[in-house]
Amino acid sequence: MFREMRRKKQLLSAEDTRAVMDRCTAGTLACMGDEGFPYSVPLSYIYHNDKIYFHSAKAGHKVDAIMKEPKVSFSVIDEDTIVSAEYTSYFRSVIAFGTARIVEGDEWVEGFKALVEKYSGDQPEEAKLKEIMGCKESLIIAIDIEHITGKEALEYAKAKKK
Repeated sequence: MFREMRRKKQLLSAEDTRAVMDRCTAGTLACMGDEGFPYSVPLSYIYHNDKIYFHSAKAGHKVDAIMKEPKVSFSVIDEDTIVSAEYTSYFRSVIAFGTARIVEGDEWVEGFKALVEKYSGDQPEEAKLKEIMGCKESLIIAIDIEHITGKEALEYAKAKKK
């Protein structure tokens, strides 16, 4: 169903792919927007229990697009170092394909807690809990991943082997 990576030597292992998803703090959600135009929006996320979670307002372009067509892709760029003399960049990135859905109940709390921990983990526990429970105007959206791959410049792959 999903295409195989053409340049297999650049494929990250599942472990390295998870590490990129854990390490990065922002990604880009791509979905089908208005009038058939692609809609791509940067956002903060958490990779938790092999799913991607992010928060959203209850209304807007992103939510409308997901409700109309829940199949999405999500990408992150971990490295992108320009190497002028080689006319290229050394990069590391991940792309995931899946189905987005609004979460509720215990999963809403768990997803929100994971987001708060990633972005405000140094705050007192009481303050974090108060923030989560007081934020009833936000949706938590999960992407149930169907396919995920990581890719890196061959130069990074070669450096790992040394």
